[in-house]
This record gives sequence, C-alpha cells and structure tokens, in this order.
Amino acid sequence: MRGPAELETDMTSEPQVDLLLKNGHTIDPLNSIDGKMDVAIAGGKIAAVAPDINPALAKKVVDVAGHYVTPGILDIHVHVYHTREPEGLSVMADSHSFRSGVTTMVDTGTAGAKHFLHFKRTVIDQSKTRIFALINIVDLGMVGPFEQDINTMDPELAASVVMAYPDVCVGIKTAHYWTREPFDELHPPWAAVDRAVEAGNICQKPVMVDFWPRPPERSYEELILKKMRPGDIHTHMYAQQFFILDDQRKPLPFVHEARARGVIFDLGHGAGSFWFRNAVPAMQNGFGPDSISTDLHTHNVHGVVVDMQTTMNKILNIGMPLQEVILRSTVTPAREIGHPELGHLSVGAEADVAVFKLLEGEFSFVDCGKAKMHGTQKLECQMTLRAGEIVFDPTGLSMPDWPDAPPAYWTLPW
Repeated sequence: MRGPAELETDMTSEPQVDLLLKNGHTIDPLNSIDGKMDVAIAGGKIAAVAPDINPALAKKVVDVAGHYVTPGILDIHVHVYHTREPEGLSVMADSHSFRSGVTTMVDTGTAGAKHFLHFKRTVIDQSKTRIFALINIVDLGMVGPFEQDINTMDPELAASVVMAYPDVCVGIKTAHYWTREPFDELHPPWAAVDRAVEAGNICQKPVMVDFWPRPPERSYEELILKKMRPGDIHTHMYAQQFFILDDQRKPLPFVHEARARGVIFDLGHGAGSFWFRNAVPAMQNGFGPDSISTDLHTHNVHGVVVDMQTTMNKILNIGMPLQEVILRSTVTPAREIGHPELGHLSVGAEADVAVFKLLEGEFSFVDCGKAKMHGTQKLECQMTLRAGEIVFDPTGLSMPDWPDAPPAYWTLPW
C-alpha cells in the first residue's frame, strides 16, 4: 500500500492526487482494512490508502467523515440487455447501478450466442457501468418457449463466443428448462445443465445455474453434488423450491458437502427467489451466501428487489456483519467471475469506489412471498466513483455550498 510519505517524496509544485476522500471509515476486505483511512485517487487509479494523507497533495478533497468507503460493489446477477425487443425483461444498467454503489454488473444469460454481438455493441460498449456477460446455453437467450428446445443448446457455439470475447464474457448460464412435462428421450431432464457444463469445460469458465427441481428426475441434491463442478455458481439459493432445511430448520448436510466440493452459492434475489423462511434459519445456522446479487430486471425494480443496496441490507439485518456483507458484494463475486483485479482498493487498482451512510433506526424489508422483516440498520449510498470519476452524488458530498460556488459553476456540455 502506498502511503502519504511516498506521495510527498515525489511531490512537485503541482498536486499529485486528483481526488482525496478524507476522514471516512474504509472497509477493504481484501487488504484487511476496517477503520479510519483516507483514499487518494490519481489517473483513475487508487494512489494511496492511509490514515492521514495531506490534503495539499490533492486537487480536490471530499470530506466523507461519518461515511463508509468501500470498493465499488459488484452485482453478478442482472439483466441489462435493454435494447433487445420484444424481450422486455432488462433494465438500463447505468440507471440502476451507481445509486447502489455498484460499478460492475454481470448480465446473466439474457443474450445467447446469436444476440451477443448486438448486446455488446448496443449496451456493453455504451455503458459507464462495467458490464460482463454470461452467455446463455440457449442460442436465442431468454425468455421464450425456445428455452425448452434442446436444439437451441449448442455447447460449442456458446463456448466459442466466450472464447472470442474473453474480456467481456465470464462464463455460461443455464435457466428455465423445466416447464416441459413429461420429460422424454427427446427432452432429457438434464439437457440444459449438461450442455451448459459441456460449454463451460470447452471455454474453461464457470457455469451459473438457475434451476427448478422435479424429483426424482431432477433433484437439487443431484444438481449440486454431481452435475455442477467446483467453481460453478448456483444462484437463487434461498428460493422456495429448494428444500435446504431439515425438520429443525437447520441446513441439510448435502448443501455443506456441495460447498466443500467447491460449488458456489449466490443469493440471486429475483422476483420469486428469496424467502425469509429459508434465508433466516439457513444463515443463522451457518449457510450464508458466497456472493450477494439481485437478479435485477423490469419486474422487480419497484419491488421486491428494488436495488443492490436493498438486497445487501436484507442480509445485513438477518445478521451478517457489515464487513462480511461488503466482502460478499466485492471480493468474492469478483473471484467467482474470474476478475480478482476488481473489488478492492489496492494501490494501482481501478478507482471504483462506493461511499455509504449506515443509518440506524427502524426499517422494514420484504421477501418474494410478500412477507416483512424488521431491521435496525440500512446502508444508503451517498457517492459512487467509476474509474476515479464521480458518477453519483445526490447530496452534493463533492460540491461546494452554493453561496461559495463560482458564478459559472456549470455549463452545458456542448
């Protein structure tokens, strides 16, 4: 970690730091930081993290006393292919990311191989939010009856897209292959999962699985103990369809066994996949999420998901410590998608940063069964930086009081 002394050693007559976040409580789990630290940013990168950096080194100083400063949040389960019609599922990434401190999103299979280039050109390449993609094993992506047609599931085609665009594509997604009844020789019960795993083996990337069990043909236990590989991600871990608790409301042994063999459990809240009656006893008895994510789409942004910070707040109020909530919203999702360079404030890392207030009071949160949980804490994003640029600042943390602002403090950008 570079400190203020090293900055001053290089000091010239010009400030060396573009932006200094001063007096905040910094939580950076990768670097075991949890306390009062200043964060200096230069050239869009983290320049230093230290207890007391000289403000004279900075072109701009923002006093974030009373706030928590964290790495930019990663939401690894969203749907943001909004330019595809008439799909109608996706939201615009930049309209929903920064207000929750999110700087990186992963679109999970909205696009298959046949639409990925359009998705990349019209959304990924145009967004300020960093967007990665999981390629759907179904070549037409989602959502539609074609998801039940195994002829749309080409492992080599899906893997070839991932391999051709390794800077954007982080794996394979399978979902929604469960509505056909009965399964038959032309529609094997494990076709989508097996072909997704085959694609994952070809491109050497993880598979994210959205699943609905139907024993005995498709059991959840068989999925996570036999079908999924170490590093593969099961999303929607607290959905109502997964019987993960015994009669004493404790996690069944096979979920711990699956985690021990390397299967990753992602929250994936969604419109129907997060239930307090599963989440609360599971977490209270040692089965928490490896990563926190929203499954954000048009049908849940006004409830029950709302945004990433609301999802984080539910896990916080169930009882996960704040530092662990940040860890599972930064470091662990970054590792799960193969991008460990993200999710931390190490010197030289891209300056994706979130600034939160932690409010104390009486709050309520809802689940997908339209049940309510009461809580006493709530994170509220106050500022977000993407690559060192302030992209969200609704309360003016970085701005002067208007009487002190210069007369022409804002001009049209054209």
